[in-house]
Amino acid sequence: MGWMNWTTQLDFTLSGLSNDQGVQHLLFPIFLLFYLMAIGGNITITTTVWMERKLHTPMYFFLGNLSFLDICYSSVTVPKMLIPLVGGSTKITYTDCMTQLYFYVSCCSTECLLLSVMGFDRYVAICNPMHYTIIMNKRTCLQLATCLWIIGFTTSVVHTVYTARLPYCSSHMISHFFCDIPPMLKLSCSDTFHNKLLILTAGGFLGLSSFLLTSVSYIQIIKAILKIKTKVGRSRSFSTCASHLIVVILFFGSISFMYMRPTSNYSLEQDQLVSLLYAVVTPALNPIIYSLRNKEVKSIAVGRKISLMALCNSR
Repeated sequence: MGWMNWTTQLDFTLSGLSNDQGVQHLLFPIFLLFYLMAIGGNITITTTVWMERKLHTPMYFFLGNLSFLDICYSSVTVPKMLIPLVGGSTKITYTDCMTQLYFYVSCCSTECLLLSVMGFDRYVAICNPMHYTIIMNKRTCLQLATCLWIIGFTTSVVHTVYTARLPYCSSHMISHFFCDIPPMLKLSCSDTFHNKLLILTAGGFLGLSSFLLTSVSYIQIIKAILKIKTKVGRSRSFSTCASHLIVVILFFGSISFMYMRPTSNYSLEQDQLVSLLYAVVTPALNPIIYSLRNKEVKSIAVGRKISLMALCNSR
């Protein structure tokens, strides 16, 4: 327990994105913009889905969950990343580091499951439309959402505990811009075999099963769309899934690269680039991807903007 008590008193140092002050000043407004886009866009979608009764359907219910999750995703990593870019401290306490790691892994695990459920929802809507409202009823949607949030935030406890138990008795420099599992394992001065095995088994099972379920859903969806005789019908059916498919490819592609490749191929530059993609860029792009491909969301957003302008002019 002696080393554990000593470890909890540590301060880690995040390497950040760059040590060059000129580059830091250039990166700060860029990533601040991405963060504001992520927060603003996802809050807009979440509140729109919540307030508009016509959007109280399974598809928009899960889209609202995804938007809320993206708000959490961005807020876990980006604020701490921005501080060093304006000359702030790069240090992070042991407790804050493990807290950040826990919520980051929780959001990642939850999104894996959520994207699978969203894929299944589209599968039922297109391949079994006559029974869609029966299968994806309100109770089922609430149960699915509750389960995936609980599973996502529970499985991350195991990863966090195993990472927190490691002794960090050499360098305290984390080669990343936030506390993630791979750079923390490289920092430890003990055998991390069991931690790596946990990532490949528990993490791999969660990610692989979610990816396979999503893939099977979309294979069936594509088969069903190809059977539609009219071009308009095929286009309309595919447009309801295209946005989600883009998000799935971005998310699972980057996650697979980060956690499923051999540790011998670890590269700080590559990992930071991929982490920026799914922790910073993707949450900002998701609202744009979904709203541009969705006429209902666009029409409601435009309607709200017109109403707001009319209200302002009346005053």
